[in-house]
Amino acid sequence: MRLLLWFIALSAGVLGTWLLWGGGWEERFTLQGAVGWLEGAGPWAWAAGIGLLAADLLLPVPGTVVMSALGFLYGTGWGGLAAAAGSMVGGLCGYGVGRLIGEKAARKLLGDLDFEKGRLLFARGGGWMVALSRALPILPEALSCTAGLVRMPFGRFVVALACGSLPVGFLFAWIGAAGRAAPGWAVAFSLLVPAALWAAARRWRVN
Repeated sequence: MRLLLWFIALSAGVLGTWLLWGGGWEERFTLQGAVGWLEGAGPWAWAAGIGLLAADLLLPVPGTVVMSALGFLYGTGWGGLAAAAGSMVGGLCGYGVGRLIGEKAARKLLGDLDFEKGRLLFARGGGWMVALSRALPILPEALSCTAGLVRMPFGRFVVALACGSLPVGFLFAWIGAAGRAAPGWAVAFSLLVPAALWAAARRWRVN
């Protein structure tokens, strides 16, 4: 029960940030606005994009728009690489925040029973959740922090994070490079490919 409350509280915090400041950010970060903002960073636009995507942990950054802007500026290849890197950095930061809470404190926060349930859940099915969440709003931040809190094996987390971040990053970079808005099938693609990649990665038995 405490694990569920923790996850709800994290998600509510992210949602609250969107409700307070998200409207202004969305107005500023249309595709054209995001491209203009990144161009202001000059030759470091790719780094600014990665920074924005990583900051999604705390700020209401429209990640898919930033990814598309990177594709618009750098093309599908380099733009997709920067977009995937930004998503990876954001996920790793979230995991790190969770790990900063020591195990003793995490057990006190969740209770021993829920801590062990969470550890088992993320050790077994956490990869699917982490991989699929990269295409969704709110969930990536909450899941990454929770994965760190319950000590999901780091190698498994990184592989799952890559399985979600790479296809999503390259997909939206391609959309930006093509100058198109994301069609419905693109969202489906950004869920199906991470699932397929994680299914293949599980065969390696990453621990």
